[in-house]
Amino acid sequence: MGPLSLKEKLQALQCHFTWNFEIRDKVNAAHILQTLALRTAHTHYQNQATLLAMQAYLCHLQGQYEDALQSLREAEEILLRDHPENFPRQVLVIYGNYAWIYYHLAHYDLVELYLDKVRKICSSLKSRSPYAAQIPEIHAQKGWSLLAAGFRNGREATKCFQMALREDEANGEFLAGLAIAAFASWAHSYNSVFWNEAREKLGAIIHEQQQNYEAKVYLAEILKKTDRQQAEALLEDVVQNSLDPEVLRHAGKFFLPEFPQQAIAILQRAIALNPNYHLLHYDLGVCYKTQLWGDNSSRREEILAVAIEAFKKAVQKDPGSVFAKLALAEMYGENTPHHQEEIYHNLMSEMPSLSKRCQQAVYLHWGNFLFYKKSSVWEAAKMYKAGFAIPDNNLERQQLKRKLEKVAEIFQQHSQITEAKAIHNVIQETESHSLE
Repeated sequence: MGPLSLKEKLQALQCHFTWNFEIRDKVNAAHILQTLALRTAHTHYQNQATLLAMQAYLCHLQGQYEDALQSLREAEEILLRDHPENFPRQVLVIYGNYAWIYYHLAHYDLVELYLDKVRKICSSLKSRSPYAAQIPEIHAQKGWSLLAAGFRNGREATKCFQMALREDEANGEFLAGLAIAAFASWAHSYNSVFWNEAREKLGAIIHEQQQNYEAKVYLAEILKKTDRQQAEALLEDVVQNSLDPEVLRHAGKFFLPEFPQQAIAILQRAIALNPNYHLLHYDLGVCYKTQLWGDNSSRREEILAVAIEAFKKAVQKDPGSVFAKLALAEMYGENTPHHQEEIYHNLMSEMPSLSKRCQQAVYLHWGNFLFYKKSSVWEAAKMYKAGFAIPDNNLERQQLKRKLEKVAEIFQQHSQITEAKAIHNVIQETESHSLE
């Protein structure tokens, strides 16, 4: 069978290659791979095989095909261990990934082999499609994968777990997935409807799963402003008992900005468990930065030094982390602005390979440097406009808009009416294009 006729069948499969994760670039894929490794090692659920299949897809994006195949082999072994009674229903996604990877390697005989395996399973399930089956196991696997790709996928993951629960309404793992998807939806939007939904669902999961520390840390975040006492009680349990560095990272961040010393202690424990996870060092640096800008004038140089060291380690552990580089630049700028400017110049040379959000962040930080350190309003405005023109709506773009409005206000105060009006026109035109 030729590549074109195979491609048509491959596109009918339900697997990571046909699901849309909006993974923007290789840097984004590398970051997800890091967090995915932690999820796989510490998951509270029997979804390790799904996460390994997702890992295989990300390795493919990096061009690491042998690693991708090894991840799928491990996933198969775990499925045989965890789901021996319904292995065929659980393995469909893995077989789909195998078929796609062998297609990219031009091993068309093996593509046909795995397509045939999928077809036989779908036939046994009396599926309407020869290469897809609408079963709860696959809906849940897609839900877990969407969450692993980023909490921006919370609403879509919610739909997946809802579909899974229609056929298996008491499944504890599907219910836990639905609760975490509800939290993800709230964390990405801060919508009060999602807040209520996440609070109720996470509370129910914790009642049934006392050692689900991921659910506990998320519920603590939900309750931070409404029931601080219960939130801190949940976190005390998490900090004492969890060995998951990512869960501990969330626990540490809970105490910012009010209690950075508590956050530091928790993050240092997490670093002891996994010293190579760059986000732990990044968040530790954020804690020191919070202290630096607090009432610590007598220890200023000491705190600045440890903040710089933390952000340097974050960059060393993940050289592709733009936000760690920007944070490091900001700390260098406290005493050595030329080092700060050097980092911005280096990042500008990397712009074509950066995601849209990272590009916006670079323009925002460099604009702030020109505005506050160089007192160059005109040059800062150029940076803010360049960043705002990038069509990706997120926090950085909102901040760029506010900075442009601030610049327009300054022009207005100095009777530069034409310049102020030009900036307002840029904002209006850019936003109108975004709506088209």
